[in-house]
Amino acid sequence: MAVRAPHLHLTLRSFCLGAFVFLGRALEDGEELPFAFEEHVQRGGPALYEYRPLVRTFIESRAPELAAREDARLALDELAREPAAEIFARAHAGAGPTEEQALFRTVLLSLLIATAESCGGFDWDDVAFERAYDELARSLFGSSHSYAAVAPLLGISVVTQVELGNGLRVRAAATGELAQHWPEAQGLLPPGFGREVDRYCVLELERGLEAGEDVPDAPAELADAVTAIRLATAAPVSAGPVLFERLDWRPFGIRPVLPIAATQPPGEPTRLDSFRAEVARVVLDRLSLADADTPLAEALDRWELALFQHEPFRGEQLRGSLAALLGDTWPLRAAVLLGGSSDERRSVHAALRALADGEPATLSAADAVRRALVEVLRDGDRRSLVGSLDETLLGLRDAHERRAVAAV
Repeated sequence: MAVRAPHLHLTLRSFCLGAFVFLGRALEDGEELPFAFEEHVQRGGPALYEYRPLVRTFIESRAPELAAREDARLALDELAREPAAEIFARAHAGAGPTEEQALFRTVLLSLLIATAESCGGFDWDDVAFERAYDELARSLFGSSHSYAAVAPLLGISVVTQVELGNGLRVRAAATGELAQHWPEAQGLLPPGFGREVDRYCVLELERGLEAGEDVPDAPAELADAVTAIRLATAAPVSAGPVLFERLDWRPFGIRPVLPIAATQPPGEPTRLDSFRAEVARVVLDRLSLADADTPLAEALDRWELALFQHEPFRGEQLRGSLAALLGDTWPLRAAVLLGGSSDERRSVHAALRALADGEPATLSAADAVRRALVEVLRDGDRRSLVGSLDETLLGLRDAHERRAVAAV
């Protein structure tokens, strides 16, 4: 195989060899290599169990000692003379660490971990190093990068992969996919993940990045996707509690999911079918409207907080949500917005009138708030929509002129 930057290849190989000797001696002196006990659940078959060495944890705990070694100093000096290495390290490490710290963490330590994981420990294998170096070189000298973040998704199931747009999707988790990159993932997954019908999906964000482009704000983007799915399905959806990030198919980090998205509200799990998936796509795309519409942002926040509250706070949040969304006459406006017939409008108005009078929120009233938020987001122009609702109430516009409202 033709080696890109042979001088760099030799220096990095020397660092990894020296580190293997250093870490191997630590084990000989009585230190223990931790293991993860991983369960592989098979549908319709027995569970398989595997012990996996946590070489990443073992190496990262000794990072300061490895960085102080002479072969690390030589490798860092060589990397500092390579412009592509500096760009790569800054893209992967962000603006916090110093240049030297970024180079050590993202290049030296990452290469060492990839080699050791491929070897299953610290018995050197040239093939394992060459494979890891080749992956590093392709990332180092490439003009673009591939980023992905994935988090367990609870409270919903899918038949096939569901695209939500802008690189976001819901899909079934592949057996062992998280443990392949993060052996410690088993202890970070929700209880029962992979076993129960509403606990086998993941929410994934995937993006291509140009050289020097920052990684996305994955916690915020996944939280928006959770909100959109909650609105579209009324399911008790949550993600996390952590998300796993990859950059160029190498482990990049583990971050917590935002608390509002990581907490599972009460409710009955459901399936994300094709109809509700389309609603979720539209809603997710329109959530950005709240950035320039403060009342809409308040309505969304109050509705989502109400999912986790009990009376009387739940009812107060739902009243505040519709008041922000539709104004002071929200029971009437919501009835016109959601009712396709006179009987439906009368039913919606009665439920919301009771809510407005301070009574505890019924299931139908709570669902009406959710549906009103969905319809306003689907319309895309809240202020104009409120005006058309008033025209309908004043008899200036026939209710049938408005588009038919789908039951969601």
